[in-house]
Amino acid sequence: MSVAESTLLFTCGNARLLGILSTGAAAGDVGVVVVVGGPQYRVGAHRQFVALARALATAGFPVLRFDYRGMGDSEGDLRQFENAGADIAAAIGALTKALPGVRRVVLWGLCDGASAALLYQEAQQDARVAGLALLNPWVRSEASLAKTHVKHYYRQRLQEREFWRKLFSGRVALGALSGFARNLRQAFGRSGGSAAAAGASAGPYQDRMARAWGACRGEILLMLSEHDYTAREFLEYTAGDARWQQALKSRAATRVDIADADHTCSQPQAQRAVEAATADWLAGVVAVRTTAQATTHQPMQKASH
Repeated sequence: MSVAESTLLFTCGNARLLGILSTGAAAGDVGVVVVVGGPQYRVGAHRQFVALARALATAGFPVLRFDYRGMGDSEGDLRQFENAGADIAAAIGALTKALPGVRRVVLWGLCDGASAALLYQEAQQDARVAGLALLNPWVRSEASLAKTHVKHYYRQRLQEREFWRKLFSGRVALGALSGFARNLRQAFGRSGGSAAAAGASAGPYQDRMARAWGACRGEILLMLSEHDYTAREFLEYTAGDARWQQALKSRAATRVDIADADHTCSQPQAQRAVEAATADWLAGVVAVRTTAQATTHQPMQKASH
């Protein structure tokens, strides 16, 4: 199926935003808005958003990828993911205006683009949003990063013979050892690893993301890259935070693990896996279910691509 692409200009406040609309020949009533991470623009790393948009449009789902205010070719002051709600709302409006047949929209985001999608729904409860497709969501805090480093990076280093040879020969720098100690203090010093303490110390945007997840009336697709610290950090953070545990229990999601993938799925097979997982989910879950049916939650399904 051929894909047509056109420039879409729309406004947000006093600024003019630019997006690229990709459509195929057999578009249905569900469209996709790609919410970029920052600082980033509509093409994405290694043109991943271009490839994604074309793959989904070929599968029958029109896609709008756009630049926030202050990024790429859009006017205005620079946006951060925590205050991109007006930009996302403008993009949804532009998509549904350009394609009147689109009545439901899925927000697709990578990293803090995924976080922005959740924050948008927490603030707006937009009835047009039928689902959220989230790749490696960002929940970064000093404690969560430190815990991820201790569990994954330092654990691996401690199992390497070369590390111990350098340690006993004096070739391991004091800075490396002090960095390890600092990460231990940040990860476990204050909270003691308890879920209650971790939840109490969480930054406000992580709490808002958890509320959005728990209250979501549409479908959620969670994609996690196998070799990505942001993905691991998400799992670590949500496993140790009481608010997130409650949200995950109250609102199930479809989880897909992307094998041998880095943060942006830069390898061709990983990129294709993300495209296929998204298209399958759209066709099998979002596009088939009505808004009323989407309120019936199913147990989390886990698959590998």
